[in-house]
Amino acid sequence: MLESVAGLLNTVLALLRPLVFAAGLVAGVGAITSWGVRTRRISPFSPVARFVRERIDPVLIAPMERRLLRAGGTPYAAPWWALAAVILGGLLLLSGLQFLRDQFILMAYASQSGGGMLLLLVKWTFSVLRIALFARVIASWVGGGPYSTWWRWSFVLTEWFLAPLRNVIPTIGMIDSSVLVAYFGVGIGETVVRSALRGGRRPPAGGDL
Repeated sequence: MLESVAGLLNTVLALLRPLVFAAGLVAGVGAITSWGVRTRRISPFSPVARFVRERIDPVLIAPMERRLLRAGGTPYAAPWWALAAVILGGLLLLSGLQFLRDQFILMAYASQSGGGMLLLLVKWTFSVLRIALFARVIASWVGGGPYSTWWRWSFVLTEWFLAPLRNVIPTIGMIDSSVLVAYFGVGIGETVVRSALRGGRRPPAGGDL
């Protein structure tokens, strides 16, 4: 069952990769032509400009332009932001599906070995902690805090071991070095726990447990 789900996700990925590439290519052409019309490098009275205004801007550019205006940005940058959103969205979609496929493969291997599922749960737990630490760093860049709706979860998951570290590790300028120490500590902790659970047994062939 797990292998069949992984195979299905692999098929979906094989179909999506060219579609994501094509979407990025179309968005790139649309962004360039829209930017050219907006900056008058392409005549606003030409057939190309008319096509851009009627077909491309309403679908690709206008939604991003509204967000930029609300944030105080300039509408001339909307084509490039729209292109970045399409590319980033496509990469995130592919990366998310690849991650799911890899987890199903790992679960299939883990289910075939004694204690494999426990090792997989340990791997997931420490992976979530690393993601939360990354989120803490990003939150510090964008002004997120422990009471922010988007970032609260990362503080809840990491503050219990970051707070003691901050008491013994000095801050270097504006850099909270306790997060860096915690990241490496999480990696070491994962290695120790997994080694103890494996008891010297080799992981299943092809797995990363």
